[in-house]
Amino acid sequence: MLAVLSLGAVGGAGYWLGTRSSPAGHGAVATAQPASGAAPQPRKLLYYRNPMGLPDTSPTPKKDPMGMDYVAVYEGEEAATGPAGAAQIRIATDKVQKLGVRTEAAAMRPLGKTLRAAGRVEPDERRMFAIAPKFEGYVERLHVNVTGQPVSKGQPLFEVYSPELVSAQREYLVAMQGMLAMKDAGPEAQSGMKQLAESSLTRLRNWDLSAEQIQALVSSGEVSRTVTFRSPVSGIVTEKKALQGMRFMPGEGLYQVTDLSAVWVVADVFERDIAAVKLGTQAGVKLSAYPGQVLQGRITYIYPTMKAETRTIPVRIELPNPRQQLKPAMFAQVELPVGANQPVLTVPDSAVIDSGTRRLVLVQLQEGRFEPREVELGLRGDAYIEVTRGVKEGEQVVVAANFLIDAESNLKAAVGGLGGHSGHGSPAKGSAPAPGDAAAPRANTVGHRAEGVVEGIDPKAGTVTLNHGPVPTLKWPAMTMDFKTANASMFNGLKTGQRVSIEFVERQGGDYVLTSIAAAPASAVPATAPAAKPPATTHSGH
Repeated sequence: MLAVLSLGAVGGAGYWLGTRSSPAGHGAVATAQPASGAAPQPRKLLYYRNPMGLPDTSPTPKKDPMGMDYVAVYEGEEAATGPAGAAQIRIATDKVQKLGVRTEAAAMRPLGKTLRAAGRVEPDERRMFAIAPKFEGYVERLHVNVTGQPVSKGQPLFEVYSPELVSAQREYLVAMQGMLAMKDAGPEAQSGMKQLAESSLTRLRNWDLSAEQIQALVSSGEVSRTVTFRSPVSGIVTEKKALQGMRFMPGEGLYQVTDLSAVWVVADVFERDIAAVKLGTQAGVKLSAYPGQVLQGRITYIYPTMKAETRTIPVRIELPNPRQQLKPAMFAQVELPVGANQPVLTVPDSAVIDSGTRRLVLVQLQEGRFEPREVELGLRGDAYIEVTRGVKEGEQVVVAANFLIDAESNLKAAVGGLGGHSGHGSPAKGSAPAPGDAAAPRANTVGHRAEGVVEGIDPKAGTVTLNHGPVPTLKWPAMTMDFKTANASMFNGLKTGQRVSIEFVERQGGDYVLTSIAAAPASAVPATAPAAKPPATTHSGH
């Protein structure tokens, strides 16, 4: 066909040059001689295809259930296919520019990403200390009487009086005096008294009397009525149950002191991401209380249990807290860098069209020509995704406007070449117009146009009923049918009985979607409208 057009152009140019070079005034008429072989050759008829794009062909002419003639397909008009047999999508260059199509090469790169999880600040459980006397008694005096008060190691917290403690001190003093009195007695008597003294001393130590208190008892030889309890660590009083004069029982916790110089941040990581989290990984922690600051910690523990309610697994991060900025129960945003360091073949995540059952990318073969490829995916990064099959390194994939290409070119028809059936209205193979049909555009048209009259408007259902004229690109006769609208703004100013010009594309399920509707100029409206108004149809049954 290209050769025929080229020879015709050469002949036309010769005719023009001949007329330009004729001598003026001689009345000579130069005649362009047709080039050898320029006469059109008869083309071989292959088959007849369904006019509605269904996967149905016939070796002889026939009509579909609506009475529409099957379209003749000639040699050379088969649908273009790529190297792998997948049908290609052809879009005019100007249309590609209007759609804003952008491509990027599939490339090898390390696929790292950052997991983000919500967390909370918690005290380090190893730095929490409870002060609970091991004997019964009474709180005689409080030295620290406010929760949240900072204390230092060894600072007095409270004093207690206990009759049992007083008796134990007296027993120890009596045993010590007995040892001194029986220093000249026999070995058995001395050994018995020594065991009694050691037993009394052990009881005092088991009741948490410090070495200084016991030494003071021995030095003074006097029983102390009260005993002072001191803080075992520098920190904050996070719990205080002691009240002046209250009675307490053995083991009852009266104070809790927490060292907050280092804290935990426990982040809840989703189940699907936990496999990528590794011990020892550095993590960044952000708190809304300190905007702009990113604190660095290290993952020290991944909990062995999962929260069934949220499907998350706690991950512990240890952070230094020298200035006490991190308060327990604060919320935190945790960023965990994960991913492989080895380069893998990747494409931008925006290049993947996920239908739920298969993943596709559009590979640009050349300007205006695209091929859909089914791909298998691997790891996901922040902006890129690993491709394990379907794309080679260096191939250009569409990363912007790929869904618009889907709408403009009826991607579903091309995907049919991947093994599925093309959808209703999708261009079947041999969709090119028959030779000599001046009204038919070239094959693989990316939209259909018509003129007609608005018969009904249903904004709630998002449909417009149109009595339209013939649609040459689909070989449709004039009929009345329902169209869906691309967006609600297309109803603005639309009225029943209005003459309009429309442009539409086919989507999945045999739905025809209006992409443009505008008032038709008088010259654009067909002179003769269909005489009869058949029932509206969506063509879904053809």
